[in-house]
Amino acid sequence: MEGAQLGDAAKLSRFEQAVLVHLDAAYNLARWLTRDEAGAEDAVQDACLRAFRFFERQHGPSPKAWFMTVVRNACLDWIREHRQRALKDEYDDALHGGTGEAPEAAAARASDAQWLHQCMATLPREYREVLVLRELEELSYKEISAIIDVPLGTVMSRLARGRDLLQQRLATSLRRVRS
Repeated sequence: MEGAQLGDAAKLSRFEQAVLVHLDAAYNLARWLTRDEAGAEDAVQDACLRAFRFFERQHGPSPKAWFMTVVRNACLDWIREHRQRALKDEYDDALHGGTGEAPEAAAARASDAQWLHQCMATLPREYREVLVLRELEELSYKEISAIIDVPLGTVMSRLARGRDLLQQRLATSLRRVRS
């Protein structure tokens, strides 16, 4: 019995070092995919439980990529379960700031971030997720390919198309504001 407890403690330690260091990235991805703070928290919690359960069988280009795959799958399951419910975007960058900068500068930065967030939120999920994984989480194309289970070329084309769509949406939004 004591050997099993030592094995569990060693597994937990390895899990913490390899997987739990990526909780911020996991929540970030979950937040963008579910578009719901509570849903993102639920999905990440579920993903952590799944990841721990199958930790010894992990595979992929890196532990982070493997964990992000588990998070993505948990998010997709959460979305399927909550499809009927209208998803409301509750995230507000202004509430998560606190940089010590001047209030005017902070307000302008928060406004810009909110504007970008709103434009990005209008993108289809398959473009939004590759943009988040590449631009915000700085994962390689190979890792993204493993996470979303599509060929490398598909990752590159979705990323290019997602960037183009985001640029178009930002430009359209800017034109509306100026007119």
